[in-house]
Amino acid sequence: MDSVESLITHIQGLSGCPEDVSHLHSLLKQEEDSLQSQGSRLGSFLHLLDPSKHSLGYLYFLEAHTSGSVVKEEASGFLNIVANFINACSAEQIQVAPDKFVSICKRFKEQVMQLQVPIQGIAPLLVAIRKLQPSPEHLTALHPDFLLLCLLAKCYKAGLSILDDDISEIDQPKDFFLYCYYGGMIYIGLKRFHKALEFLRHATTSPMPAIHAVAVEAYKKYILVSLIQNGQLPNFPKYTSSAAQRYLKLYSQPYVDLASSYGTGKISELQSCFNSNVEKFKNDNNVGLVKQVLSSLYKRNIQRLTQTYLTLSLQDIANTVELEDAKQAEMHVLQMIQDGEIFATINQKDGMVSFHEDPEQYKTCEMIQHLDSSIARIMGISKKLKAVEESIACDPSYVTKAGRERTRLDFDDFDSVPQKFLV
Repeated sequence: MDSVESLITHIQGLSGCPEDVSHLHSLLKQEEDSLQSQGSRLGSFLHLLDPSKHSLGYLYFLEAHTSGSVVKEEASGFLNIVANFINACSAEQIQVAPDKFVSICKRFKEQVMQLQVPIQGIAPLLVAIRKLQPSPEHLTALHPDFLLLCLLAKCYKAGLSILDDDISEIDQPKDFFLYCYYGGMIYIGLKRFHKALEFLRHATTSPMPAIHAVAVEAYKKYILVSLIQNGQLPNFPKYTSSAAQRYLKLYSQPYVDLASSYGTGKISELQSCFNSNVEKFKNDNNVGLVKQVLSSLYKRNIQRLTQTYLTLSLQDIANTVELEDAKQAEMHVLQMIQDGEIFATINQKDGMVSFHEDPEQYKTCEMIQHLDSSIARIMGISKKLKAVEESIACDPSYVTKAGRERTRLDFDDFDSVPQKFLV
């Protein structure tokens, strides 16, 4: 290609039908080294391209122009250019060169983090994800970056816009582990511990050839959330990799000790374990979550009382669960009633608590709608799993490998028929 101007002419003329865009992509790949070498001067040509019509060409120019470091004075302009491109670009064209688009978006993410304005990157990255995805079930390389910005900006609810999708297609395992780890942290921030458990479980039990830092950090939080939600640490599922089963507890020993102390039901023992390992918890930024574990043991012990007593005084509750006085017991019971964790009434006059059965009859319209939506979702997931299973069963490489590893059967391998069954 003779000049940048002639390349722009080709971009303007070949950004229409898919066949032309494919030809343009081949042309741009041939000129990639030339564009990179002229990156500093390409910014002055961007105004000649319409990001909505010439998205592929604009993407190559923008990626080459921003390949170097961005000085602080130019950072604001860089963010505006990339954000405008993300909002205006054609999804069909940027999906032709997804690696380029991901590269631009990751530089955008790094820049908002350096400027300590993560909230400015949330909306553009969400748009970028939707344009990059072939379908809502597809996990992209931008999912973890988007969730990280939501965490840094403390905009946890914004993260739900992608966490509510049922992911079934994954390109890179690393992206999946980070997606599950950050997703678990967002659900912790929202105090939706049952969903946090689900995501952290995926981050620790999904297939991995070797242990890695993300799985270790996820397992530490998985232990804490398991104690808060269920009051115990479950065993590893059978499908967990041998590496995870062998090393995760080894690298998380203070947390395993905390779970053992929690199992005794004694606040004093749990507090002692916390004090012994407080520096390790601080280094992992998990002190706040550990304190919630301590608080949950009070609630767990009060819940045990509801299984034994119909009425109990606030002072007796305080003595049994190791609270300082009846006032603290009242505060805990009131909070648990408000959160729906127990069903009880407090007689302020004599300081007595009456425990009741769950009033939910599971026959309201809201409950029926919830059950219907859950059943429909499960059926949809089941259908997807069946399709994936059929696809794998028909895959030539799988069939070849399965056939090679299948043990050959010989008549000599079978036990002889017992004499009493012979005629």
